[in-house]
Parts: sequence; C-alpha cells; structure tokens
Amino acid sequence: MTRERLYLYDTTLRDGQQTQGVQFSTEEKRTIAESLDALGVDYIEGGWPGANPTDSAFFDTAPKTRATMTAFGMTKRAGLSAENDDVLAAVLNAGTSAVCLVGKTHDFHVRAALGISLEDNLDNISKSVKHLRNMGREALFDAEHYFDGYRANPDYALQAVRAAYDAGARWVVLCDTNGGTMPEEVRRITTETIAAGIPGDYLGIHTHNDTENAVACSLAAVDAGARQIQGTLNGLGERCGNANLTTLIPILLLKEPYASTYETGITHTALKTLTRTSRMLDEILNRVPFRQAAFVGSSAFAHKAGLHASAILKDPSTYEHIDPATVGNTRIIPMSNQAGQSNLRERLQGAGLVVKKGDPALGLILDRIKEREALGYSYDTAQASFELLARDALGQMPAFFEVKRYRVTVERRKNKYDQMVSLSEAVVVVKVGGTKKLSVSESMDETGSDRGPVNALAKALSKDLGPYQAIIDDMRLVDFKVRITQGGTEAVTRVIIDSEDGEGRRWSTVGVSANIVDASFEALLDAIRWKLTRDWKAA
Repeated sequence: MTRERLYLYDTTLRDGQQTQGVQFSTEEKRTIAESLDALGVDYIEGGWPGANPTDSAFFDTAPKTRATMTAFGMTKRAGLSAENDDVLAAVLNAGTSAVCLVGKTHDFHVRAALGISLEDNLDNISKSVKHLRNMGREALFDAEHYFDGYRANPDYALQAVRAAYDAGARWVVLCDTNGGTMPEEVRRITTETIAAGIPGDYLGIHTHNDTENAVACSLAAVDAGARQIQGTLNGLGERCGNANLTTLIPILLLKEPYASTYETGITHTALKTLTRTSRMLDEILNRVPFRQAAFVGSSAFAHKAGLHASAILKDPSTYEHIDPATVGNTRIIPMSNQAGQSNLRERLQGAGLVVKKGDPALGLILDRIKEREALGYSYDTAQASFELLARDALGQMPAFFEVKRYRVTVERRKNKYDQMVSLSEAVVVVKVGGTKKLSVSESMDETGSDRGPVNALAKALSKDLGPYQAIIDDMRLVDFKVRITQGGTEAVTRVIIDSEDGEGRRWSTVGVSANIVDASFEALLDAIRWKLTRDWKAA
C-alpha cells in the first residue's frame, strides 16, 4: 500500500524562541538548524528577518540544508502595496526559497487588533501571497486564530484561508493560536475546511499546548486530512509551548495507524538520534532535560518497581511500549528502597557486573541501599553512585586515590571598582600511588565573578590526579541540585550532581550531609571515581 506523505515544519528557531527566557545566538541557531536538517524535517523556519539583529544575521549566514529554509513575516499592511511594504521586503530579502506569512482570520482580531475592514484584510492576504508567488517563492500562510475565528464567524474564516489558497499559497496552516481548542473540534473544523474547498494536501496544522493537547490536536488534524504539521523541538514555544516534535515524530513513525498510513522525511536511522537532538537543545538552553518527557526523557524507560523489573528481564515489552533504542534512549532500572533482587541484578548487569541469582552479595547490596536511603540518599536518581556502592560491596572498587583533607574558604573583599565581591577558594590534598598532591583553586570565572565554593572544590579535586588526570580532563559539571530532606535544626542536605564527558555520557552522583559543602564534595568525588572506573582499563 502506498503511504501518504506528511511534511514536518519546525519552528523552534522562531516560535520556540518566543519561550520566556529563551534567546538563541546566531551560532546557536546554526547548530540547531544543522541538527534539524540531519534529523530530516522538511521545513526549518529560521526566524523573522528584520525583526531583530540575531534573526537577520542568521539568514545572512544560514547553513545549506536539505530542508527548505523558511523566513517568517506578516502580510502587507493596509494602505501599502505589497511591493512597497518595507517590513515584507525585509522578509523577502532574506533570500529563502519559502516564506511563511501570518495573517488574521478571526473577524474580531481584524477589527480590534488591526483596526481595518474585513475586506481590507482579505485584500492584504491575497496580494501578499500573490507577491510571494511573483517573486518565485513558495508561499505559506499561517491562519492566525483560525479555530477561534471559525467558531465565531465560519464564513469569514473560510474567506480568509480561501484568499490565501486562491492567490497561490502552497500551504494554508490552520493555527490554534490561543491553544484552547480540543482535539475533536480541531478534527471537525479541519474536515469542514477541506469540504469548503481547501484540499487537505494544502493544509497544515499549528497548535499550542495550553491544555496539554497540542500533540493530540495535531494528530486530529492529520486524521481529518491535513498534511503538514508544525511544531518545535521539546515543545518550546510561547506560554505553554507548541506541539512537541520529539513526541510527534516517533508517534508518526512507530504508532498505528500513522506508521502504516503515512511517511515523513525522517528515517528510522535518523530516529535513533532523536534523544541526542533533544538533549542538545537543552544543553544550548542550559536547562536540565525533563526526565518524564515522552520517548526522550531519562525516565521514559525507567522501571523502579521490583515486579516491573522482574518482568522486564523476561521480556521488555511487558512494561515498554517501544524499544528505547529506536529513539536513541536507554532502559534504566533505578535502585531504591523499593527495589528487589530482579531490579538489582538487571542494574548490575547494565554496569558490567554479573552476579548470579541467589548470591549473598545481592542481599548485602540491597541492605546497604536501604540503610543509606534511610539517611537521605537517593539512588534512583544517582545511578553512578549506586554502581560505586555495588562495586565496593562486591570488592571490585579500585582504590585510585585517597582524599587526605580538604578546605573551602569564602572571602568578601573589594575589587578594583571598590565593590564588595565574593571569592571562594578550595584546597584539596590527595594521595595517589603513595605521593601526596596538594591542589588549590579559586572559583573566579573569566568575567571576574565568583562561581561559588562547590565550583572551587570541583576544580581543586580534578586539578592533579597524576596518572589518572588525562581520563578526567573532559569531565564537566552540568547540573547541581540541592534538597533539604529534614527540617529544623537536624536538617540533612542531599546534593545530586550531573556530570558529562566528551563522549556525551551523562551520569548522576549523590552526597548527603548536614553540611552542604561535605555533601557536594561526596557527590563530586563519586563523579570522578565513576569516570575512572569506566575508563581506566581502556586508557
């Protein structure tokens, strides 16, 4: 059976950049565009040229892509011809082969926001699209507030999208701009729009996630006949975000009826890079990836209950709807005080530690986990620390080095501008192969700002480990989380540290103490020990 083609349109660089707190640099936009192109999307919306210097600079240096690079703008303004509208001209001057223009389709917005007549708005849409076509560009029209407009005045909303289609728009994109439309209504209105004369293979869907229905609404539009889907990586976007392409893509490729009915530009080989692409974006944004994200989250294939882990050992399909490897993710069997021996053996096996069923060491490890979690440790979020605990119990933990002592000081003093600033300094003494090594580090960054005592400790601890130094040189701390596990004067602090290396591996370690510096140092120490344990034999 011949499958119908669906086209994926990514707007991470434009609509995604409208996320509160997000602002991409030109180089970051290039990196994201290249990753999207490698993934296999059909269109990459690079931004609004002329709206800000970053977007304009991006189009001046945009990478060559297989995907159709698209500039975004708005229809011409009333009272100006399309040829003489400087805002529209700036969009065209970006030189992209495709241009997407947004226009009003809700009569209320035409009168209240634009302050023009309904007829003038239709004229703006028609003449703008015709101008794009006359300039040899592929024209896309984003029908803003279409679903709200259709509910209020279906005749006018249809006139607006027909104006774009009749003028030569390749795609008429129905936008749920406020994000409040339910999937069944998206399906109904899309179906009625097609019946009114806009062919489904000319229709796109653009949804927002204000009711957590953006993905469902996009699929509903596809079910009704729309053949282009707009969305963003990781669901970035204004307010609650846009339709999440990292969820939609695997659904379209792996789930029925979509997998057998439609094809996209994404191959199954490219699908295996999806998790890496998702985390690349989070790295650029300097934010922690959402653990519970569908398909790509670090907890998407985590099995904590002993009953689940036991079944997973026999057949992963018992508690997994897909093989995590198909989207580049991995299975995790977390360790916690709820764990049983099935979880434990599976997790040990994943760490390269083979322990036979019934081995007394299993009970010993479980007892240690439960004792330490009673003290505030958490091993379901610190897999690397769990592995070190297990290796120690099994007598398989190498003694790479010994920490003899450490000290941290924080000083407030005036800088050259007569401003009071902090300076953190750490001293760490380690014994490596019988030799003591003293390392001192400050936490000052290149701007002269203090990065804090934990940063100073991390730098001092990893400054000179003798024969092991080359192994840890590519390590870096990427996240630091603190939680108080008890209140009052007996408060206990739990620190979770996420580390990463040059191979893209990420691992988590835990430290617990009444003193936040001691808890942090314990987690830092585990991070280095895990890295050495994994890489020393290969060095």
